[in-house]
Amino acid sequence: MTASTTRCTTAAKPGTPRTSRIAAVAAIAVAGSMLLTACGDQTDKPVKTDQASGRPAIAAPLADRLPQAIRDKGEIKVGSDIAYAPVEFKDKDGKTVGIDPDLAEAMSKQLGVRLVFENGTFDTLITGLRAKRYDIAMSAMTDTKDRQQGIDSETKKKVGEGVDFVDYFHAGVSIYTKKGADKGIRTWADLCGKKLVVQRGTVSEDLAKAESARCVKAKKGKIAIEAFDTDQQAQTRLRAGGADAGSADFPVAAYTVKTSGGGNDFQVVGPQVEAAPYGIAVAKGNTQLRDAIKAAMDAVIANGDYKKILDKWGVAAGAVTEAKINGGS
Repeated sequence: MTASTTRCTTAAKPGTPRTSRIAAVAAIAVAGSMLLTACGDQTDKPVKTDQASGRPAIAAPLADRLPQAIRDKGEIKVGSDIAYAPVEFKDKDGKTVGIDPDLAEAMSKQLGVRLVFENGTFDTLITGLRAKRYDIAMSAMTDTKDRQQGIDSETKKKVGEGVDFVDYFHAGVSIYTKKGADKGIRTWADLCGKKLVVQRGTVSEDLAKAESARCVKAKKGKIAIEAFDTDQQAQTRLRAGGADAGSADFPVAAYTVKTSGGGNDFQVVGPQVEAAPYGIAVAKGNTQLRDAIKAAMDAVIANGDYKKILDKWGVAAGAVTEAKINGGS
């Protein structure tokens, strides 16, 4: 990415009265004699370059915080499950939109490189990060100690190195049902003996498995859990009557209830639970990139872009006042 330059052209503004345009023509005639000299002065000035790459220097306040390899390629590859509206999803034109893409765009202005989203299933994002397919993962990912330490949340066994998180949002988990058919479901305990749809690898799936074990212990019947690659697939299953309820992060559940079927398909039941931070995942040991991401998010929070983005998507309730590293529990 190169710094923008000013073009040596002059034009009357649209809608300028005719008399003003005549005056403008006279002014241009006078200025014309100076045009070549002015442009010559600009092109004669040396262009500031990055010493390591020889490319034009990146005009962004936090560019020098990034690892040189990232600056050289001019982009940060972002692993994301782009099917989780309103956090990240494809609009009708196929463009990646949502809370995370908007925040990434705001951070790119601070860092001077593009943040390029690459689609992947949620439960493979951390693996892709370890394999260096992505530089970071940004996908409504809850920061947990298990993920920090590379521990499987179900078996509690070590499965990898773990990741660091830059926390930037706070959200809980909600249950939703078909509208007008909640089947008496208000809390997680009410799901005993019922069927629940979730996205694979999410906190919703972890909570469902833990609750199902409690149901069995209380002899109330286990929760039949059906997990899908995407939340949209889970929604489709519930909409078709193939389950009693679904569960997703609160912003996602609320957006689904508001938009699916014009607001006539689903309803949120009960309060959100297990409120925890969303984190941008960075590979362990890549502390320079992690700290640059944190600095960029703090700058976006401080300059007001963060609030504007959350207000735009109706999720201001999850706002934080600063980014934190590994704040999850």
